[in-house]
Amino acid sequence: MPQKIKKVLPPGLGTPPAPGFLRRMAAQVYDGLLLIAILFLATALLLPFTVGEAVSSQQVIIYRIYLVLVSFFFYGWFWTHGGQTLGLRAWKIKVLTLDQKTISWPQALLRFATAAVSWGMFGLGFLWILVDKKRRSWHDMLSGTALFLEPKDR
Repeated sequence: MPQKIKKVLPPGLGTPPAPGFLRRMAAQVYDGLLLIAILFLATALLLPFTVGEAVSSQQVIIYRIYLVLVSFFFYGWFWTHGGQTLGLRAWKIKVLTLDQKTISWPQALLRFATAAVSWGMFGLGFLWILVDKKRRSWHDMLSGTALFLEPKDR
C-alpha cells in the first residue's frame, strides 16, 4: 500500500510544476552513470559462477534478463522508497503518484517497462514531454505517475 509522504509543495500553492525535458535528461545521465557502475558490480558477482570467463552463448539470455532485473530493482527501489534516485535528488525531482504519494511496485514495473520501450523507439516517449502540456512522458501517463519539482529551500 503506498504511503503518504511529505508534499513537495506547501498546501494552498497548487500543483508543483513538472520538470522540463533538459532537467529530466540531466537526471537520466546521473542515473545512467550510477546504473553502469551497479551493472559492472552485478556482473562481477557472477564471475565465480562462470569460472572467471565471459558469459557463454548458452547463458547470454539469462545474463541479459539478470541485468534487466538488476536495473529494474535499482529504479524500483528508489521510486518506491521516497521517489528519488540519485539523479532525481540532485536535480530536485520526485516521482510520485498523481496525488503525490509514493508509487507502488506495480506502478514502478509499468513505468520501467514503458520507459524501456520509449528508449527502444528512439526516445519518442521521452520527447513526448516537449509536446504534452503537462510535460508528461509515456511512462508517466501509462503508470499513473508524474515527476514533480521540489520547492526551493527558503
